[in-house]
Amino acid sequence: MPGVRLVLRSSRVVTPEGTRAASVSVADGRITEVGPYDAPVPAGARLVDAGDDAVLPGLVDTHVHVNDPGRTEWEGFATATRAAAAGGITTLLDMPLNSLPPTTTTAHLRTKQETARPQAHIDTGFWGGAVPGNVSELRPLHDAGVFGFKCFLSPSGVEEFPQLGPDELESALTEITGFGGLLIVHAEDPGRLAAAPQRGGAAYADFLASRPRAAENDAIDRLIALARKLDARVHVLHLSSADALPAIARARGEGVALTAETCPHFLTLAAEEVPDGATEFKCCPPIRERANQDVLWQGLADGTIDCVVSDHSPCTADLKDGDFGTAWGGISSLQLGLPAVWSEARGRGHTLDDVARWMSAAPARLAGLDGRKGAVAPGHDADFAVLAPEETFTVDPAELQHRNPVTAYAGRTLHGVVRATWLRGRLIAENGRPGPATGRLLQRTGAGAGTGTRAGAAGTP
Repeated sequence: MPGVRLVLRSSRVVTPEGTRAASVSVADGRITEVGPYDAPVPAGARLVDAGDDAVLPGLVDTHVHVNDPGRTEWEGFATATRAAAAGGITTLLDMPLNSLPPTTTTAHLRTKQETARPQAHIDTGFWGGAVPGNVSELRPLHDAGVFGFKCFLSPSGVEEFPQLGPDELESALTEITGFGGLLIVHAEDPGRLAAAPQRGGAAYADFLASRPRAAENDAIDRLIALARKLDARVHVLHLSSADALPAIARARGEGVALTAETCPHFLTLAAEEVPDGATEFKCCPPIRERANQDVLWQGLADGTIDCVVSDHSPCTADLKDGDFGTAWGGISSLQLGLPAVWSEARGRGHTLDDVARWMSAAPARLAGLDGRKGAVAPGHDADFAVLAPEETFTVDPAELQHRNPVTAYAGRTLHGVVRATWLRGRLIAENGRPGPATGRLLQRTGAGAGTGTRAGAAGTP
């Protein structure tokens, strides 16, 4: 086949049609063919045989807090994207808060892009932020290529990114709907949180009681009503409360444009096993009980939950101080999402096809990237995660690539070793060790004209 420079062969290639033995041909960074396993290798092409290791589409993580610039001691584009590459992630979208400045104006977006461009090991795009007083900035940010807008309904934890009150939420969503945009929401009701007991201290049970399921449920009910009223597109971030699933399913069945995600820690960690004082497990909303986790898995299986993304929200070790009332809330798991989810999924009867759908195809679709990312299929970018599904490893935080060696998965034995990660036909990580930064910055196709939902490159490092 003319122009083919790489053929990646495996007995287990995970495609949209299912897993099969295949040879994947690559030219100019794109997949040109997914052909028979024993197809002849074109003259001049390099053959890479992955044997029985599985070839998945590179993961797409649409929920990552890089914190750069401004809180780079917490994380940064260099370390976050190295960790992503080592974990089989080939595309991430950076959240608009925890950096200084936050991504709430076009000038702030340019600062973020300039910071990321020389450091990105994987393809990287950006969410904008919806905060009080910036409604006039939303369309310019959309035109500049952000993939949508994040807001909080309760305090975010950082003063430079305040939550939206009810009237502010409706104003922002009205504006975003006017240009066909997407609002992604941290959905916890502030009234419910304020009414819950706030004891602080080392007891995880006290922290769990301070973030009740009702806070998520009420906030999601409010989002559903507003999305229905405005005919708006709304996405629920990091769903923790399984009690909200029936309302989400009903709304979708009625035609409300509502999607939802959950995270590896909600699917693999349980409140019953969190030791007191172990604030590396603290996140908001919180890790809940095993019974709740079982229902979240059911929501994934029946399609009520669309995708699984990391919500990687790291910090320095001193901010995980053993007091659940004062410690920073966030789980560091960027490199571990694929093996963590696979470890639990395999025991529940799910397949790698399911994992690829939840962690690659669905988040790519959420961001409008599904024309280029999220599938081993002709025309898509040649982004691959090569996984040894049956092999295990024990998590050593010191061996991970993110900046601070803190993770709730420390000491856990997980199934699924990421052998290699390929970005647009180039090997970018092997055996947990990333190579040079070769990622591109992404924006929506049509940015500058205020239209379009597909994504394209916006320059290279």
